[in-house]
Amino acid sequence: MSDGVLKKKLGLVDLTLLGVGSMIGSGWLYAALTTSGYAGSLSGYAWALGAVMVLLIGLVFAELGASIPRAGGFVRYPNFTHGNLVGFVIGFSALLAYTSTAGVEVEAVRQYAMYWWPALGQASTGNPTTLGFVMQILLLVFFFALNYWSVNVFGRINTIVTAIKFIVPIIAIVTFFTFYKGANMDIPATHPGGIHGVFSSLTGAGIVFAYLGFRQAVDFAGEAKNPQRNVPIAIILAMAISFMVYILLQFSFMGAIPTDLLNANGWHGMETIFRSPYADLARSLGLVWLINLILVDAVISPAGTGNIYLAGASRVIFAWAKNGYLFKVFGKVDPKSGVPRGALWLSLILAIAWTLPSEFQVWGGLIAAVTSANVLTYMPGPISAAAFRARRPDLKRPFLLPAFVIISPLAFIASTLLIYWSGWSVDELLLPLLIIAWVGYAIFGKKDSDQGDIKRAIWLLVYYIALLILSYFGTYGGKGYISSPLDSVLLTAVALITYYWGVSACYDKPLIPDEADEHQVEYIDVPAAKTA
Repeated sequence: MSDGVLKKKLGLVDLTLLGVGSMIGSGWLYAALTTSGYAGSLSGYAWALGAVMVLLIGLVFAELGASIPRAGGFVRYPNFTHGNLVGFVIGFSALLAYTSTAGVEVEAVRQYAMYWWPALGQASTGNPTTLGFVMQILLLVFFFALNYWSVNVFGRINTIVTAIKFIVPIIAIVTFFTFYKGANMDIPATHPGGIHGVFSSLTGAGIVFAYLGFRQAVDFAGEAKNPQRNVPIAIILAMAISFMVYILLQFSFMGAIPTDLLNANGWHGMETIFRSPYADLARSLGLVWLINLILVDAVISPAGTGNIYLAGASRVIFAWAKNGYLFKVFGKVDPKSGVPRGALWLSLILAIAWTLPSEFQVWGGLIAAVTSANVLTYMPGPISAAAFRARRPDLKRPFLLPAFVIISPLAFIASTLLIYWSGWSVDELLLPLLIIAWVGYAIFGKKDSDQGDIKRAIWLLVYYIALLILSYFGTYGGKGYISSPLDSVLLTAVALITYYWGVSACYDKPLIPDEADEHQVEYIDVPAAKTA
């Protein structure tokens, strides 16, 4: 059977709802409670700051996705501008991020399902029992089956599920606002509270995790109708819709909590009282009908998001194979369905594997790590976009980002701060893995014929090392030797130096392979003066 091509079946509504469907997943079920524990009455600022930071990143990728629509674009663009070594390390980060997210979502389904079926988990820890593991694996297999047959079926099912997912959050918002008590907003948070709590909540409470679905429009750009128009519009629409839903959910949740319960336990203490936040809040208010409605949506919302991320993971693996880092079978598309089925199989196996270690068996166990791994995947985007601007002015850009010289470096700074704010406990795991991946590929990996891969990738290694050092000495779970706001000033300086270094280190003329023949990718480096 000959290799097929990705089918362009997804319209603007499909792309927008892929983004919204990814954002309105398990985040809406847990993030309001965890955010209030970190930031208390300042939680609204946390959601707004998170939206602005992610939107900066999203706008840069809107230009990239519109001008170079490729499946798994986040993994492809660094390879186009900087070569195999940078592309491999970013692909490795994306593989960690995507395959773990599908597992996180099925864990959320199981945890809420325990409300009906306690045998799915252990009462003391929430960890899955054997039955719970079986349920999670079967759910992932079900997602696999939905994605296996065709991208058209996948898109239609997601559109229907996302429409359903909106109904319950809206009902919850309206209902909880009828119980709103302004006095709740006067109770400060203490874990850690203040501006430190706002920054920590972006990754630790799942705020940025909730917004990460913007990337779906980029990942599925190779399967979109009119991607030059629809990709940037879908990103902006999905971000705007999701922000409105989340900010209303946050304040309706915080305002509806019984004040005596809040005074007795504080914002952070509510996490031990409300294990299934919205269902438990409805129960404390005597809203039995709303409990059942929330529990139904608690299965549908994260299940829909898990379905999207399993599909997205297969596109990342597909892109990695196209870059030459995996066996060719993972870079093939089934001619009939238009689905990269080999990559989808590997996505399923890896998603199941992520749910097995004990520390990753509940929703909160991986949120900061998954968020940081995703942001580490986005981080090179502004550098690649600036490289294309500088070295490929001939590239057609249907969406030309205004104020690019300001927004692009700001997006890179935002990425750097988010990685730092995820804390030392996360950075000490992820950054060494990426450093090892960099060194391992530099020694053993396939190099370009001009042997310039290492030269074009040194900036990335230095960046990882600098982040690791600052995280260790900083105030977000580190030793605290570098106080705030000095740590943020130093990080901003590191980010700006890395940004301009990374842009200058790219190919003098990045080549973009044709979609029909991407297995024959070849890059050339010629003096800049000869490319004019």
